[in-house]
Amino acid sequence: MYFSEWEPVYVKILNDMGIDRSSDETSARSLKLLTINSDIISEDDISGIIKNEVIVAGGNVSSDDMILLKELRPGRTLISAGSAADVLMMNDIVPDIAVTDLDGDAELQKKASASGSVLVVHAHGDNLHLIKEHVKDIKTPIMITTQSRPDIALCNFGGFTDGDRAVCMARHFGAKKITLIGFKFDEPAYKPDTDMVMKKRKLRWAERIIFEMNPDDVEIIQL
Repeated sequence: MYFSEWEPVYVKILNDMGIDRSSDETSARSLKLLTINSDIISEDDISGIIKNEVIVAGGNVSSDDMILLKELRPGRTLISAGSAADVLMMNDIVPDIAVTDLDGDAELQKKASASGSVLVVHAHGDNLHLIKEHVKDIKTPIMITTQSRPDIALCNFGGFTDGDRAVCMARHFGAKKITLIGFKFDEPAYKPDTDMVMKKRKLRWAERIIFEMNPDDVEIIQL
Protein backbone atom coordinates (compact mmCIF):
# COMPACT_ATOMS: atom_id res chain seq x y z
CA MET A 1 0.00 0.00 0.00
CA TYR A 2 1.28 3.46 -0.91
CA PHE A 3 0.72 6.57 1.16
CA SER A 4 -1.77 7.98 -1.34
CA GLU A 5 -3.96 4.93 -0.65
CA TRP A 6 -3.30 4.90 3.10
CA GLU A 7 -3.76 8.58 3.96
CA PRO A 8 -7.58 8.69 3.56
CA VAL A 9 -7.86 5.69 5.91
CA TYR A 10 -5.39 7.28 8.30
CA VAL A 11 -7.44 10.50 8.44
CA LYS A 12 -10.56 8.48 9.29
CA ILE A 13 -8.65 6.72 12.09
CA LEU A 14 -7.39 10.04 13.44
CA ASN A 15 -10.93 11.37 13.58
CA ASP A 16 -12.44 8.20 15.03
CA MET A 17 -9.78 7.68 17.69
CA GLY A 18 -9.20 11.32 18.55
CA ILE A 19 -5.51 11.11 17.65
CA ASP A 20 -3.42 14.23 17.11
CA ARG A 21 -1.52 13.82 13.85
CA SER A 22 1.21 16.19 15.01
CA SER A 23 2.08 13.83 17.88
CA ASP A 24 2.57 10.98 15.40
CA GLU A 25 4.84 13.21 13.34
CA THR A 26 6.83 14.40 16.36
CA SER A 27 7.49 10.79 17.35
CA ALA A 28 8.51 9.92 13.79
CA ARG A 29 10.97 12.81 13.64
CA SER A 30 12.54 11.67 16.90
CA LEU A 31 12.85 8.09 15.64
CA LYS A 32 14.52 9.37 12.47
CA LEU A 33 16.99 11.51 14.43
CA LEU A 34 17.85 8.72 16.86
CA THR A 35 18.65 6.34 14.00
CA ILE A 36 20.63 8.78 11.87
CA ASN A 37 23.80 6.73 12.40
CA SER A 38 22.05 3.35 12.34
CA ASP A 39 22.22 0.66 9.68
CA ILE A 40 18.92 1.49 7.99
CA ILE A 41 17.32 -1.31 6.00
CA SER A 42 15.97 -0.31 2.60
CA GLU A 43 12.81 -1.45 0.86
CA ASP A 44 14.97 -3.49 -1.52
CA ASP A 45 16.39 -5.40 1.45
CA ILE A 46 12.92 -6.19 2.79
CA SER A 47 11.60 -7.23 -0.61
CA GLY A 48 14.27 -9.94 -0.74
CA ILE A 49 13.04 -11.43 2.55
CA ILE A 50 9.28 -11.53 1.98
CA LYS A 51 8.23 -14.62 0.07
CA ASN A 52 5.03 -15.44 -1.78
CA GLU A 53 3.63 -17.02 1.40
CA VAL A 54 3.87 -15.30 4.78
CA ILE A 55 2.94 -16.16 8.36
CA VAL A 56 2.10 -13.26 10.66
CA ALA A 57 2.16 -14.06 14.39
CA GLY A 58 -0.11 -11.72 16.35
CA GLY A 59 -0.31 -10.54 19.93
CA ASN A 60 -2.38 -13.49 21.13
CA VAL A 61 0.05 -16.12 19.89
CA SER A 62 0.90 -18.59 22.66
CA SER A 63 3.35 -21.37 23.37
CA ASP A 64 0.58 -23.80 22.38
CA ASP A 65 0.78 -22.41 18.82
CA MET A 66 4.46 -23.17 18.39
CA ILE A 67 4.12 -26.70 17.03
CA LEU A 68 1.69 -25.52 14.35
CA LEU A 69 3.88 -22.54 13.55
CA LYS A 70 6.97 -24.71 13.12
CA GLU A 71 5.02 -27.05 10.82
CA LEU A 72 3.82 -24.16 8.66
CA ARG A 73 7.04 -22.15 8.53
CA PRO A 74 9.15 -23.97 5.89
CA GLY A 75 9.03 -21.99 2.65
CA ARG A 76 7.26 -19.07 4.27
CA THR A 77 8.41 -15.76 5.74
CA LEU A 78 7.62 -15.41 9.44
CA ILE A 79 6.73 -11.91 10.64
CA SER A 80 6.07 -11.24 14.31
CA ALA A 81 3.75 -8.40 15.29
CA GLY A 82 4.53 -6.58 18.53
CA SER A 83 4.74 -8.77 21.60
CA ALA A 84 4.45 -11.94 19.48
CA ALA A 85 8.24 -11.66 19.14
CA ASP A 86 8.49 -12.13 22.91
CA VAL A 87 6.67 -15.48 22.77
CA LEU A 88 8.59 -16.65 19.71
CA MET A 89 11.95 -15.84 21.26
CA MET A 90 11.01 -17.58 24.53
CA ASN A 91 10.35 -20.65 22.40
CA ASP A 92 13.63 -20.34 20.47
CA ILE A 93 11.95 -19.21 17.25
CA VAL A 94 13.54 -16.21 15.55
CA PRO A 95 11.14 -14.38 13.19
CA ASP A 96 12.44 -13.20 9.83
CA ILE A 97 10.96 -9.76 10.49
CA ALA A 98 9.82 -8.26 13.80
CA VAL A 99 7.32 -5.41 13.44
CA THR A 100 7.08 -3.46 16.69
CA ASP A 101 6.26 -0.17 18.35
CA LEU A 102 8.50 -1.36 21.23
CA ASP A 103 5.58 -2.25 23.48
CA GLY A 104 5.88 -5.59 25.27
CA ASP A 105 9.32 -6.90 26.19
CA ALA A 106 11.59 -4.68 24.13
CA GLU A 107 14.65 -6.57 25.37
CA LEU A 108 13.40 -9.80 23.77
CA GLN A 109 12.59 -7.88 20.58
CA LYS A 110 16.12 -6.48 20.53
CA LYS A 111 17.40 -10.02 21.14
CA ALA A 112 15.43 -11.14 18.07
CA SER A 113 17.16 -8.42 16.08
CA ALA A 114 20.57 -9.50 17.37
CA SER A 115 19.66 -13.08 16.40
CA GLY A 116 18.94 -12.18 12.78
CA SER A 117 15.44 -10.66 12.62
CA VAL A 118 14.98 -7.46 10.69
CA LEU A 119 13.55 -5.07 13.27
CA VAL A 120 10.89 -2.74 11.90
CA VAL A 121 10.37 -0.03 14.52
CA HIS A 122 7.26 2.11 14.29
CA ALA A 123 6.69 5.63 15.61
CA HIS A 124 3.33 6.94 16.80
CA GLY A 125 2.18 9.56 19.27
CA ASP A 126 2.04 7.21 22.27
CA ASN A 127 5.44 5.54 22.07
CA LEU A 128 7.93 8.42 22.01
CA HIS A 129 9.15 7.48 25.49
CA LEU A 130 9.83 3.90 24.34
CA ILE A 131 11.69 5.12 21.27
CA LYS A 132 13.93 7.31 23.41
CA GLU A 133 14.52 4.47 25.87
CA HIS A 134 15.30 1.62 23.51
CA VAL A 135 16.36 2.75 20.04
CA LYS A 136 19.79 3.92 21.21
CA ASP A 137 20.61 0.31 22.16
CA ILE A 138 19.79 -1.15 18.74
CA LYS A 139 23.03 -1.72 16.86
CA THR A 140 21.67 -4.17 14.30
CA PRO A 141 19.98 -3.31 10.94
CA ILE A 142 16.67 -1.53 11.40
CA MET A 143 13.79 -0.22 9.32
CA ILE A 144 11.83 2.75 10.66
CA THR A 145 8.17 3.41 9.91
CA THR A 146 5.53 6.05 10.48
CA GLN A 147 1.75 6.08 10.12
CA SER A 148 1.93 9.64 8.80
CA ARG A 149 3.78 10.95 5.73
CA PRO A 150 6.88 8.90 4.83
CA ASP A 151 10.16 10.25 3.45
CA ILE A 152 13.48 8.88 2.24
CA ALA A 153 14.19 7.30 5.65
CA LEU A 154 10.74 6.72 7.15
CA CYS A 155 8.60 4.09 5.45
CA ASN A 156 4.83 3.69 5.49
CA PHE A 157 3.23 0.58 4.00
CA GLY A 158 -0.12 1.22 5.71
CA GLY A 159 -1.58 -0.14 8.90
CA PHE A 160 -2.45 1.07 12.39
CA THR A 161 -1.54 -1.69 14.87
CA ASP A 162 1.49 -3.97 14.78
CA GLY A 163 -0.61 -6.81 13.37
CA ASP A 164 -2.20 -5.07 10.43
CA ARG A 165 1.04 -3.18 9.71
CA ALA A 166 2.76 -6.55 9.34
CA VAL A 167 0.02 -7.70 6.95
CA CYS A 168 0.21 -4.45 4.97
CA MET A 169 3.98 -4.85 4.66
CA ALA A 170 3.62 -8.42 3.42
CA ARG A 171 1.04 -7.34 0.82
CA HIS A 172 3.15 -4.34 -0.25
CA PHE A 173 6.06 -6.64 -1.08
CA GLY A 174 4.03 -9.12 -3.06
CA ALA A 175 2.88 -11.84 -0.65
CA LYS A 176 -0.13 -13.66 -2.09
CA LYS A 177 -0.99 -15.94 0.83
CA ILE A 178 -0.90 -14.64 4.40
CA THR A 179 -1.62 -16.92 7.35
CA LEU A 180 -2.55 -15.26 10.64
CA ILE A 181 -1.76 -17.00 13.94
CA GLY A 182 -2.57 -15.43 17.30
CA PHE A 183 -5.08 -12.86 16.06
CA LYS A 184 -8.18 -12.39 18.23
CA PHE A 185 -9.90 -9.18 17.23
CA ASP A 186 -12.55 -9.54 19.93
CA GLU A 187 -10.13 -10.56 22.69
CA PRO A 188 -7.15 -8.21 22.88
CA ALA A 189 -4.18 -9.48 24.84
CA TYR A 190 -4.20 -7.89 28.28
CA LYS A 191 -1.33 -5.63 29.23
CA PRO A 192 -1.00 -3.61 32.45
CA ASP A 193 -2.07 0.03 32.14
CA THR A 194 -3.81 -0.65 28.82
CA ASP A 195 -7.18 0.95 28.12
CA MET A 196 -8.99 -2.18 26.94
CA VAL A 197 -11.93 -0.26 25.47
CA MET A 198 -9.55 1.76 23.30
CA LYS A 199 -7.62 -1.39 22.45
CA LYS A 200 -10.79 -3.05 21.14
CA ARG A 201 -11.47 -0.01 18.96
CA LYS A 202 -7.95 -0.24 17.58
CA LEU A 203 -8.48 -3.91 16.78
CA ARG A 204 -11.69 -3.12 14.93
CA TRP A 205 -9.61 -0.93 12.64
CA ALA A 206 -6.97 -3.65 12.35
CA GLU A 207 -9.63 -6.16 11.29
CA ARG A 208 -11.01 -3.78 8.67
CA ILE A 209 -7.56 -3.04 7.28
CA ILE A 210 -6.67 -6.73 7.05
CA PHE A 211 -9.91 -8.06 5.61
CA GLU A 212 -11.99 -5.25 4.08
CA MET A 213 -8.99 -3.62 2.40
CA ASN A 214 -7.47 -6.88 1.21
CA PRO A 215 -6.80 -7.07 -2.54
CA ASP A 216 -8.65 -9.76 -4.47
CA ASP A 217 -5.42 -11.51 -5.40
CA VAL A 218 -4.22 -11.98 -1.80
CA GLU A 219 -5.51 -14.90 0.29
CA ILE A 220 -5.86 -14.34 4.03
CA ILE A 221 -6.15 -17.40 6.30
CA GLN A 222 -6.86 -16.89 9.99
CA LEU A 223 -6.03 -19.88 12.20
